[in-house]
Amino acid sequence: MAHAVLGGLVAVGWLVLPLTRGEGGGRGDGVENGATVTVTRSEGVTAPAAASSEAVGATTGDLVPPLVAAGAAGALAAHTYGRRRRRATTRTTPGGSGNRLIPLPELDLQARQLLVDVDNCVRASAEELGFTAAQAPADAVAPYREALARAEGELRTAFRLRRRLDDTDTAPDGDDRRESLEEIVARCRDAGRRLDAAAPGFDQLRALERETPAAVEGAETRFRELAARTPATEGVLAGLHERYAPTASYPVAGDVEQAKDRLVFATLRLNQARQCADRGEGTKAAASLRAAEAAVAQAGDLLDGVDRRSAELATTAVRLPAALASAETARGAVHGRPPTDRSAEPFPVGGDARLTRAEALLAGVRREMASGPYDPPDALRRVVEAGTLLSEAGAAEVPGLRDYALLSARGALTSATGFIGTHRGAVGSTARTWLAEAERLLGPDSSTLAETRRADALAQEARRLAERDVRAYGTPSGGDAGAGTGGAVLGGILLGDGGGPVSYGGPRTRGRRPTSPA
Repeated sequence: MAHAVLGGLVAVGWLVLPLTRGEGGGRGDGVENGATVTVTRSEGVTAPAAASSEAVGATTGDLVPPLVAAGAAGALAAHTYGRRRRRATTRTTPGGSGNRLIPLPELDLQARQLLVDVDNCVRASAEELGFTAAQAPADAVAPYREALARAEGELRTAFRLRRRLDDTDTAPDGDDRRESLEEIVARCRDAGRRLDAAAPGFDQLRALERETPAAVEGAETRFRELAARTPATEGVLAGLHERYAPTASYPVAGDVEQAKDRLVFATLRLNQARQCADRGEGTKAAASLRAAEAAVAQAGDLLDGVDRRSAELATTAVRLPAALASAETARGAVHGRPPTDRSAEPFPVGGDARLTRAEALLAGVRREMASGPYDPPDALRRVVEAGTLLSEAGAAEVPGLRDYALLSARGALTSATGFIGTHRGAVGSTARTWLAEAERLLGPDSSTLAETRRADALAQEARRLAERDVRAYGTPSGGDAGAGTGGAVLGGILLGDGGGPVSYGGPRTRGRRPTSPA
């Protein structure tokens, strides 16, 4: 700031200097033939009415550099002031003394925790908003939908900033890193405040305390549908184990059991909601009901995940032969091989390494398809990789390569989204950050094969990191709160500190309903 002010003073001095020279020139002092000549105006002589064009041009030219310098100094001062204002939100201690700059490691942890908290708030708010939108008029729901959309926008930007910090190729350091962390904190807090501000009005709209019997009836209807569907989904999962390699069904291997656990929890909470409503304890009834609704919703997500995975594997298995044939045609064209000549020798050793790698990938896929159960999405990814290598090496482009890549990427994204959503009580910020970036890359503006493959890799990494977080977290104990409570904490249905259940709102209001009775 001091440098900017000093620059401004210098610029002002420079601006005044031409005027000072102009006034001095009016005296008519000069040097002629090495001697000082003084010209004195007589009182009866008047000055010319206007300066010559040369003089005007010279004066204007002298003014331009100082004006530019003054403008630059002003812009720098404004930028510096803005940065100082933005930092003010996170520089101080909780007491607001302003005497301590938060260390970067502490600020980093704060940013990570806020990302997790606000992401959980957004997910829970979207879930409960869905229940309300099914019964309330659209215009009544609109303000709360808008508040959620704005919070989601702030959160997406915060996740994108976090990704840049976590990416070793783009990560800033020093003041730039601090500024990015402070912006993450500010955006997360703004998103949370929007949801917190909307929470009281949303409670009036939803009116769980007053409409408990009707809401319980709706939750019980959905509960019965899922309970009746569970055996069929178990059969679907068993079929996946028989038809495909273990890695193909791994993403949904435990989903049916977890769905049963959520339904057990929902049974207890629905019973509690009815009992509390009968006793006139509307607040406690609403808390039990909200927990039951969230558990039923997650049970549905888990069962849907199994059916979705089954459809994905079947679709991929159908499309894989055509993708493999197209890639082999491109491979054969490199050295004039016919597409059907799959017994030919590999590319010569010492040739283009990309061609050799593509040959190995395609041969491996062909061998797995012929030998028994395999993993269709994994095989398709290897075909896409081989096709990419062939294109880079100058072979003919494989038709529909991005569409094949998109099929795998969407499956990976759906898998990661479902896992993080049903285990959000344990998943940290890094997995969520990579998931958000994968979602961005697969958005409406995504158009390139490279972006699609990058999104696929990020989604798979997000799932891997989320599973690591869950293993580190362990299985929370249900304690005295009843069966299924541990799974409800793991799923983010109940707050881990014994509070909750989680409702529409931000970090300050999401646990506003009291803990349900045991």
